[in-house]
Amino acid sequence: VSCSETLADCSDCTFLLILVTQIDEEVAKLLELKARLGTDDGKHPFVLKTPKGTRDYNPKQMAIREKVFSTIIGCFKRHGAETIDTPVFELKETLTGKYGEDSKLIYDLKDQGGELLSLRYDLTVPFARYLAMNKITNIKRYHIAKVYRRDNPAMTRGRYREFYQCDFDIAGQYDPMIPDAECLKIVHEILSELQLGDFRIKVNDRRILDGMFAVCGVPDDKFRTICSTVDKLDKASWEEVKSEMVGEKGLAPEAADQIGEYVSMQGGLDLAEKLLQDAKLSQSKQAVAGLTDMKQLFKYLELFKVTDKVVFDLSLARGLDYYTGVIYEAVLTQTQAEPQPQKQNSNAAEEPASVGSVAGGGRYDGLVGMFDPKGRKVPCVGVSIGIERVFSIMEQKAEASADKIRTTETEVMVASAQKNLLEERLKLTAELWDAGIKAEVMYKKNPKLLSQLQHCEETGIPFVAIIGEQEIKDGVVKIRNVATREEVRMAVFERENSP
Repeated sequence: VSCSETLADCSDCTFLLILVTQIDEEVAKLLELKARLGTDDGKHPFVLKTPKGTRDYNPKQMAIREKVFSTIIGCFKRHGAETIDTPVFELKETLTGKYGEDSKLIYDLKDQGGELLSLRYDLTVPFARYLAMNKITNIKRYHIAKVYRRDNPAMTRGRYREFYQCDFDIAGQYDPMIPDAECLKIVHEILSELQLGDFRIKVNDRRILDGMFAVCGVPDDKFRTICSTVDKLDKASWEEVKSEMVGEKGLAPEAADQIGEYVSMQGGLDLAEKLLQDAKLSQSKQAVAGLTDMKQLFKYLELFKVTDKVVFDLSLARGLDYYTGVIYEAVLTQTQAEPQPQKQNSNAAEEPASVGSVAGGGRYDGLVGMFDPKGRKVPCVGVSIGIERVFSIMEQKAEASADKIRTTETEVMVASAQKNLLEERLKLTAELWDAGIKAEVMYKKNPKLLSQLQHCEETGIPFVAIIGEQEIKDGVVKIRNVATREEVRMAVFERENSP
């Protein structure tokens, strides 16, 4: 009997033969795949691109960004804020448990030996850590920096994995709703000054939401997860949200229906007063406290003259776990109605359609205490401007506009009308720089005057300082206005014949 016949009679050996055959087949597939992906030297085709969810910014885009940043920083400073900076990565433990269901979007870094680190998800939690670590109990600060989220990017709508946030926060023990009202005033000022279009600022209060959940029969341990589902109402219909509450989160359909009645309500001071008389909500101490503060907030907003853009909206939830009081979100709106999920209220069809959130924030009185060894709380309230969304809109407006965007701030181009005047051009350029004037010179020994003038027109340089042999003899320079072509002579050189 041959060896192969003996193996065939053995069931275990038969299994081994089949396994070896399968392994050979898989190895052949891998070798074929390797041949398709690259050459035998192990090199693979390299695609030159930015990572998913990131982008480069060209000079025109950067000019728009700088203008937007200047507007925002100017507003923050006008309100008395100072600035700080924090590391781009934090201890993983610092960020853990602060973002609810969004915690899965945090970028964890590979262990570098000794510390587990994550890229910061926002600027608020690092700010709270900074306050606790430095024992600061009172500060008004702004912070503009990049944050990172492992999200599914929608780059045409300003959603990225790496993006800037512009935060303004007030930390300290103050009388209710005064700092909160100032934050909403800041949002109003920035969006008005940037001229992005019509906008609305929605406000609510976590205490009102929690009270609403309680009287509607939501179990305590489901408050945060139901809150995260309600937060999706700006993107999904009530039917979809209810389906998630009942089907995925296990909420009773009757409780979901009661929540649906409340989250369809919108208004202002009048709605807060109405809800204080509501038979169910008035039974919740949390809801009553939130509604009382909401009334006070609207009184301050009336003094700030911003109530025309602010609406009390019970569907606003904001999914982050650290909010404890007032929450708000600014959305851009459009006048033409688009087919969108409508809320269950009679005014839904009349409301302008939302085209994107551009700011959000709220009160987070317990976050600093999470980092303090003794649990000492520092009340905080703040707002974050969704800067990437703003950039996208500003870029679209710039593309549609006939106006040129200047990417430099050069005021004067130093030019020559004849050859062999490089030294004189460089000398004059240096004098302008030393005088604090923004100036350029062409990097050629004998450039043509027409080329120098064309450069000014293309880049938006408003003036040209023209040097010629006659000008040097007379001790003057010709200053030409590029737009009007008007010229004046100015004395700048020592005359050749002067003693």
